Amino acid sequence: MAIEIIPKDQQATGEFNGGQIIENKPIGFPQDGGHIRPYSNLFYWAYAEAVEESTIGLHPHQGFEIMSFVLKGAIRHYDTKLDEWRRLEAGDAQIIRSGNGISHSEHMENGAAMFQIWVDPNLGKTLQIPASYDDYKSSVFPISTLGKIKIKTFVGKDSPFQMDTTGIEILELSIEKGNFEHTLEESKVHSLYLLNGMVKLNEEEVAQDDFVRIIDIPKLEIECETEANIFMISSPKDVLYKTYGELMQERMYR
Repeated sequence: MAIEIIPKDQQATGEFNGGQIIENKPIGFPQDGGHIRPYSNLFYWAYAEAVEESTIGLHPHQGFEIMSFVLKGAIRHYDTKLDEWRRLEAGDAQIIRSGNGISHSEHMENGAAMFQIWVDPNLGKTLQIPASYDDYKSSVFPISTLGKIKIKTFVGKDSPFQMDTTGIEILELSIEKGNFEHTLEESKVHSLYLLNGMVKLNEEEVAQDDFVRIIDIPKLEIECETEANIFMISSPKDVLYKTYGELMQERMYR
């Protein structure tokens, strides 16, 4: 059984436009450094925050599914499939299924923050299909409660979010002060980011902006000294195709 905590200062970093947008990256690109390389069908995960209003210029993607989750403020998105700008606010989400090719641009308002997360849906298939895009307003995502935990389901049961990558569940847990338990599926890797608060997970202390990877633990015991928000992705321990991350690491060690 394993629980691994990666503090913010051990994560990769990046920036755009001379530091107008700054990033910490639980899962960065190889050149970014940082403690973790791609695993499961997760390829990239960045927390981006706009120190001032800024635009990331038009750039291309292929194959991957690229998801953005707006955490604070608002962003705008443009891509060559839609050929228009669309605004997303805190709680909203979007997905680009980049398929055989698409270019996009993002604009972040001052103070906005978001996750951008790339997953590998089996590039051997997706590189052959046209790109597509969807955005989703916060109000469409189902919310359930488990004791004093409020669970927002971005990807999973009863959510309208559509993606080609299989075996993914994405939740946001809003937790009141106290002690709680959350059951974990043992066939999955559970990747958590503490958005705010201070918690203990199975007696391990976790601080704001820490990233946590959990494998082979059936139950998560959560102790909250304050209210806390946890963003969690559950993905397969065993992916049934060669991911790009695996192929890239194989080439590195030849």
